[in-house]
Amino acid sequence: MDRFYIITNSDKDKKLEITEKIADYLKTHHKNCEVQQAERKHEGSFHYTDPDKVPDDTQCIIVLGGDGTLLQAARDVVHKEIPLLGINLGNLGFLAEVNQTSLHSALDQLMADDYEVEERMMLEGRVYRGRKLIGQDIALNDIVIGRDGHLRVVRFKNYVNDVYLNSYNADGIIISTPTGSTGYSLSAGGPIVSPNAAMTIMTPIAPHTLNTRSIIFPAQDVITVEIGKGRHCDCEKGIASFDGDTFIPMVTGDCIQIRRADVKTKILKLNHLSFVEVLRRKMRDS
Repeated sequence: MDRFYIITNSDKDKKLEITEKIADYLKTHHKNCEVQQAERKHEGSFHYTDPDKVPDDTQCIIVLGGDGTLLQAARDVVHKEIPLLGINLGNLGFLAEVNQTSLHSALDQLMADDYEVEERMMLEGRVYRGRKLIGQDIALNDIVIGRDGHLRVVRFKNYVNDVYLNSYNADGIIISTPTGSTGYSLSAGGPIVSPNAAMTIMTPIAPHTLNTRSIIFPAQDVITVEIGKGRHCDCEKGIASFDGDTFIPMVTGDCIQIRRADVKTKILKLNHLSFVEVLRRKMRDS
C-alpha cells in the first residue's frame, strides 16, 4: 500500500498528536497520506466524513477513535469501496482492531501488504408513512426501532417478506447485522454471530413476555416493523435509529422496511486470528 487517508476523531485525539504521528511515519516511508477530522456535517449528504475529499486512488482509510468513529466513517465512505482499518483510542471494541501500542507494527504490515480484507454486510432501512417514503439510511451495526417520549411500552408489528410474523409489546426492536451482534443486540440478550456471516438478527428490547427470544433470518429476507396503536388507541410515537446516529421519527401506522444493503463495508484485518480467538480475548479482557 502506498496511498493512505486518515479520518480522525478529534474528541479522542484532541491535539492530533497520534494523527500526526501516523501521518509522519507514513510520509517518512515515502507514502502519500492525507487527513480529515470527523465532525458533524453542516451541509451535504454525509454524516461526519465528506467522501468527496477522499481521493479515489486511496488504498486504505485509517480511522482513529473507536468503534463509533469507524461506524460513522463506514457509512459515509462505503460507496468508494476502500478498506478501513480502525485504531482504538477508547474503550473495548470489536471493530477497531489496533491499539496505540501497536501503531508502528500495524503500519508496517499495511505497507508490506500483510493483511486480509473482510467484507461486512450492511442494512438499508426505509421508513414509510402510508406509501410515502419519509426517510432512509444504511447501517453497519444495527437499526433500532424504539419508543419516543413517555416511558411506556409500544406495540410493534413484525412482518417478514410481507407475511405477518408476530407482535411485541416492548421498549423497542433491534435489527442487527452479524457485525452488530456484539453491540446493542448482545446487551439485549441477542446471540453472538461471526461477523463474516450473512444473516439478520431480530432482538426485542425489554419485551413484556416471558418467552420472547431473538430470531435469525436469512440475509435476503425483508423485515418490516410497524408502529402499532397504544393501549387506548392512542397515536404512539417511535423513532428509528441507524447505528445509534441518524434518527427518523415515526408514529402509529408508520413502518420501516429493512433489507440487506447493496453495499458492503471492507474491514482490514491484521492479526490473522480467528473470530473465536478474538472473542475469547475480548471476553477475558472485559
